[in-house]
Amino acid sequence: MPSLGADMERGRIVRWRVKQGDAVHRGQVIVEIETDKGLIDVECFHEGKVLELLANEGAELAVGAVIARLDVAGPLPEGTHDARPLPRIGGAPTDIAEAPATPRLGSPSLGERSRAMGGDKEGAFPGDRILASPLAKRRAAELGVDLATVPAGHEGRIAAEDVERAARAPATTQPSTPPPPRDAKEAMRRAVAAAMARSKREIPHYYLWQAVDVTDALGWLVRHNEARPVTERVLFAAVLARAVARAAAAAPDLNGTYDEQGVHASAAVHLGFATAQRGGGLIAPAILDAHTLDIDAMMRAIGDLVQRVRSGGLRGREMSAGTITLTSLGDHGVDGLLPVIQWPQLAIVGAGRVAERPWMHGGAVTPRSVLTLSLAADHRTSDGHGGARFLQAVERHLLHPEAP
Repeated sequence: MPSLGADMERGRIVRWRVKQGDAVHRGQVIVEIETDKGLIDVECFHEGKVLELLANEGAELAVGAVIARLDVAGPLPEGTHDARPLPRIGGAPTDIAEAPATPRLGSPSLGERSRAMGGDKEGAFPGDRILASPLAKRRAAELGVDLATVPAGHEGRIAAEDVERAARAPATTQPSTPPPPRDAKEAMRRAVAAAMARSKREIPHYYLWQAVDVTDALGWLVRHNEARPVTERVLFAAVLARAVARAAAAAPDLNGTYDEQGVHASAAVHLGFATAQRGGGLIAPAILDAHTLDIDAMMRAIGDLVQRVRSGGLRGREMSAGTITLTSLGDHGVDGLLPVIQWPQLAIVGAGRVAERPWMHGGAVTPRSVLTLSLAADHRTSDGHGGARFLQAVERHLLHPEAP
């Protein structure tokens, strides 16, 4: 189970896009995984062949659990594959049309299933189709509960609380009412709370902000768009994102990650773009290699990313590769903000609204369009001097959006 964000602890396999024996290629989407942040398409990082799918659709697993085996170095010697298969999680893999939505009657005994989950040299029991979380299986073994007798909860999957309810109930008790459906919004809020608490607890933030006169940049944008159809026009968000990405490419102390092994500066800028989800919640997938994009390519990348945030189809790397993040609340009328860094990144840039303000320009006070930029950065890798130089670089790129 891949980590699809620093705050991810578990994921649920929704749909396999490949089957045993398929050839796979680097970058190919092979599985859809649901996290508290949404549905993510997970790519393969190797060229090779699928040897085994070890987790059923519907299985919920901790990050790091083995879900498949790939041959990435050519065919295995004859007989190697079947000699000692790894234990399957959630029963033998099946196509989604074959997998029953509820536990199958007549399943093997608890002892047989325990061996199928890894205690027997023979490997997985081929007839097991019960969908149960790893914690539920462990609690069933501890409490002596036969999973075949446990009424499934939400989406036909047995959870630990279903096992504990069955253990407490008398033998003649009728199946209890399934628990209410999972509250996706509440799960999202818990995930955000955990991530932000970790960030504030572990990262020594410092904050800077700067007002920038963007009148000329907005004038250039109007001229850039005037001969274009509506669908091809560039928004100011793309100008801002490009400026941040270009500035970050020259600021290794602010572009990268910091974890238990120390700082990992990144030569590439994978720009996290904070986006509101339908129904609530915030997510910041990365625009990969954002420093290489011109204005029009940046606009297309933003449009594509926002569309996939709201309709599904984000890629795993977009959720895990971010090196610096941009967040803006200008469209909500906010003048400025002091954002929280996305752990384990080194910095986040905030942008408020563009507002008309009295400004000294050409020796006189005139109304100008002014934007307030802010920076939250990790004091372990940079200081106020470096942060100030970075904001000045963002300003320079903002004032010259026409530059190649």
